[in-house]
Amino acid sequence: MSPTLGPADISDLRAYERERDTFRAEVIALKRLRRIALGPIVTVVFENRTTVRFQIQEMVRAERMITDEQVQGELDAYNPLIPGPGELSMTLFLELTSEEQLREWLSKLVGIETSVVLRIGDGPGTEEVRCEVEEGHASQLTRDETTASVHYVRIRLTPEQRGRFVAERAVLATDHPAYQHEAELSEATKASLAADWAIV
Repeated sequence: MSPTLGPADISDLRAYERERDTFRAEVIALKRLRRIALGPIVTVVFENRTTVRFQIQEMVRAERMITDEQVQGELDAYNPLIPGPGELSMTLFLELTSEEQLREWLSKLVGIETSVVLRIGDGPGTEEVRCEVEEGHASQLTRDETTASVHYVRIRLTPEQRGRFVAERAVLATDHPAYQHEAELSEATKASLAADWAIV
């Protein structure tokens, strides 16, 4: 199966209404495994083909899109979020809910999108892999004086790193000067992420 979504993968409005409740429940359960809190205000969601299809379907539904051109525009926007072989693709959210928080943190966290690292292993043999920022996203959202509240990043793993990721301790962290937090990934989360690599 190609990881990339095409027009045939997106249900039309009537068909989607029939499947929406079941599909939404599936995605909620999937995201429960793939949503990681890094400290008090950063949340990371690991994306895959299913989560991206859900985003596109919801956009099509909300905007009442009915033409192939409209749907293709959403596919072009969201397909880059689908991880390729050996990749972890993430949406990073700054969970800021008040004007006071926005004023404090958006300037303080400039560069947060380059601060995500994955640490594989434990002790002296720990290996650290830093994220990469989507090029198109970086050109649109990166600023010197303020950051965006949503970022898209990915981590590319070698076959050896993938094996270690599954078998050993894996910790996702941010090492931004103003925001340093980490979370160990559970076995269930690692299994869910590794399952993506089996279908691409």
